Amino acid sequence: MNILVIHGPNLNLLGKREPGVYGATTLEGINDALEQDALELGVSLRSYQSNSEGDLVSAIHDARGWAEAIIINPAAYTHTSVAIRDAIAGVGIPAIEVHLSNVHAREPFRQHSYIAPVAQGTIAGFGAESYRLALRVASQWGVS
Repeated sequence: MNILVIHGPNLNLLGKREPGVYGATTLEGINDALEQDALELGVSLRSYQSNSEGDLVSAIHDARGWAEAIIINPAAYTHTSVAIRDAIAGVGIPAIEVHLSNVHAREPFRQHSYIAPVAQGTIAGFGAESYRLALRVASQWGVS
């Protein structure tokens, strides 16, 4: 099974940016843990990060024909991007929306997601473990 992990804007600053909100784990640390989990689960993993909405849309499009699942932390684009929402809906690849913080306990503008209606589910509030939980769920989709 092939799984694409997409990290949205500012996630390249993890470990330095607001550690009280997003934790001390770096993006490299998250990707390393996911790679280790992928080996144990027997799945192939690709990770991608961009601060650009268009690049994230292109990564979703490029997943067609390779990925059987997408794990996406759209970060701030969660609350603003119809383009990312439409890309996920358009490719027909099951997706899990992930957030490090509990967006529902934060500012009101962070509580709306354009992505949630086209995702299989959302995992939020567990820090870097949110990604690992999503990987475990997605890896089960490939089990007959």
